[in-house]
Amino acid sequence: MKKLIYSFAFFFFFQITNAQVNYESFNSSKLGEKRDLKILLPRGYNQDDKTEYPLVIVLDGDYLFEPIIGNIDYQSYWDDMPECIVVGVKQADTRDLDFLYNDETNFPAHEGASFFEFIGMELIPHIEDSYNVANFRMVVGHDLSANFLNYFLFKEFPIFKAYISLSPDFAPEMETRLLEKLSVLQEDTFYYLATADDDVSALQKKIVAANELIKDIENPKLHYRFDNFQDANHYSLVGLGIPKAINEIFTLYKPINKLEYKEKLLTYEEGPFNYLVKKYDDIKLFYGFEKKPIENDFRAVAAAAKKLENMEALESLSKMARKEYPDSMISAYYMGMYFEEKGNIKRALQYYQSGILLNPSEFIDKDMLLEKTYELKE
Repeated sequence: MKKLIYSFAFFFFFQITNAQVNYESFNSSKLGEKRDLKILLPRGYNQDDKTEYPLVIVLDGDYLFEPIIGNIDYQSYWDDMPECIVVGVKQADTRDLDFLYNDETNFPAHEGASFFEFIGMELIPHIEDSYNVANFRMVVGHDLSANFLNYFLFKEFPIFKAYISLSPDFAPEMETRLLEKLSVLQEDTFYYLATADDDVSALQKKIVAANELIKDIENPKLHYRFDNFQDANHYSLVGLGIPKAINEIFTLYKPINKLEYKEKLLTYEEGPFNYLVKKYDDIKLFYGFEKKPIENDFRAVAAAAKKLENMEALESLSKMARKEYPDSMISAYYMGMYFEEKGNIKRALQYYQSGILLNPSEFIDKDMLLEKTYELKE
């Protein structure tokens, strides 16, 4: 068991060190001082490449940045979420002032108002000018910063699409204000809220009460999840909540799994290939960036096409593969499958044989194509 834990820890550390973490000191006119930043860039990031990445702003970056980038780097490695640009704001020496709010209005005031403007008017524009950032922004906070991130929701045009609020120390009236705002959202918004059985008692009571209000909101634009973890406290719930939140936020982005295959792909009235097209169109619409079709999803569509005897889906799949992966065996393999299922063995052999000279993919290699060739020749 110890060997397994050590192996996992080494793999986890190796993934983090393979990513690019930069440290920057940003001179803020809003704050009247420099603020230290930690910036994670995707593995192999290239400024000249036009690929755009979601932006994640991590408040309390002194201690929240590392668990966030660990989870993002790990889940994106398995393609369960996109790679992201993550910016952690160090606040250890200014935390109480940064999150200051007025005792009467309960909205940011004085240094808190300056910090609010720093995030929206300076930090985000600076990152977007410096890196290839997509139009999908997420903010993460814990305790005081988890309360503070809610203020961005109350802007006329919220600048974030996803909010991860870990054991927030709610300002007065925040629960009812959240109910009002989340009920009338006009754009798809993800909101994650978490506490734990051994959380700070006063915080947990207010968080549970907030969930009782939010959970019954009937707004299709709100995508909400709440967790009340067992055997966790104010600090350990962070490690439990982050992967849960990320998993919820990027559910649509994930590769087609067995449940999606059975309940959605096989039953889609317009056929399996059109389901694939719709899935990737929805990803672009939902998240604001494109995802390149992955081979796992090609395999799922091919399996559904054969099961449903929808040969046109195989042909369309091959054409998509040729466009997305022109040097790969994928297109030849599925076009060969298409003609094989149609009973045109001669054309099937031509495609299987032509694919042998191309590059292998994650699931298709030379041996597979040779085996198909020998099988058909017999």
